[in-house]
Amino acid sequence: MNLVITGSVAYDYLMRFPGLFRDQILPDQIESLSLSFLVDGLVRHRGGIATNIAYTLALLGERPRVMATVGQDFADYRTWLEAKGIDTSAIREIPDLYTASFFATTDRTNSQIASFYAGAMARAADLSLHELRPRPDLVVVSPNDPGAMHKYLDEGAALGVPVIYDPSQQVARVDGAELAHGLAHCAALICNEYEYGLIQKKTGLSDADITGRVRLVVVTLGREGSRLQAEGQTLHIPAVPQDRIVDPTGVGDAFRGGFLKGYLRGLDYERCGRLGALAATFCLEEQGTQNHHFTRAAFLARYEANFGADDKVREMLAG
Repeated sequence: MNLVITGSVAYDYLMRFPGLFRDQILPDQIESLSLSFLVDGLVRHRGGIATNIAYTLALLGERPRVMATVGQDFADYRTWLEAKGIDTSAIREIPDLYTASFFATTDRTNSQIASFYAGAMARAADLSLHELRPRPDLVVVSPNDPGAMHKYLDEGAALGVPVIYDPSQQVARVDGAELAHGLAHCAALICNEYEYGLIQKKTGLSDADITGRVRLVVVTLGREGSRLQAEGQTLHIPAVPQDRIVDPTGVGDAFRGGFLKGYLRGLDYERCGRLGALAATFCLEEQGTQNHHFTRAAFLARYEANFGADDKVREMLAG
């Protein structure tokens, strides 16, 4: 399938706080919260949700196309993505602007406080699915400029192209009407447990309302794995045990990449969830969002060590 992933392309600035965020919060003074954290170290990595998802898909043998707007500082990043097997032909550089930036501080328990600067991403609505050749068979609408996300959902419907709606980091920004618009225009919803709760609160829709409207709902649950709801059935996919925990940044994006590999190849939802769980663990074991590495043979070996021999997955990864 011809997959197009829309969403942010960014540089990630990652910091570590050696203490616990929760110890610094005074509940009775929450309305005047004012905190500064002295962090241990700063590293910059290539990031952005669209490119993070695409990176894991490329490791698994796909060549996803990313559609996004970036800044004048993107040239080296483009070269690197193409070398990894990612199609950047639909990424447009905006002169006089800089590529979006993500700033995240992680504490000792892997809780995170993060901020995101849009930069050139604010021009994402300048792009259109109608301009893409060849026409996509599947579109992922992941966090981006809110106006662009709305536009791509409408365009997917107009083109008759199924859309996977991944509002994740933008759930806190957009209102209930915008989230309801996404639910009405998607074939699948993917988000984490907290975001799913916010979606319900903002839209006024219950879990039953959402699963009755959206064909597939995927909710990631951190160390508890993930929950997949489709066709009146609920599947619980366990997390894959990690050799070490290094950095949670981008783990959800890696999950999406693994999940989409199976989805693109027509595997059942349980196998898709397992592929996502394993990809997430590979990411968790490295710092940054695009620094995990594996061959397809190594991925298969670890998959079968956790989930048992699987001819369908073996055949897919061999192809």
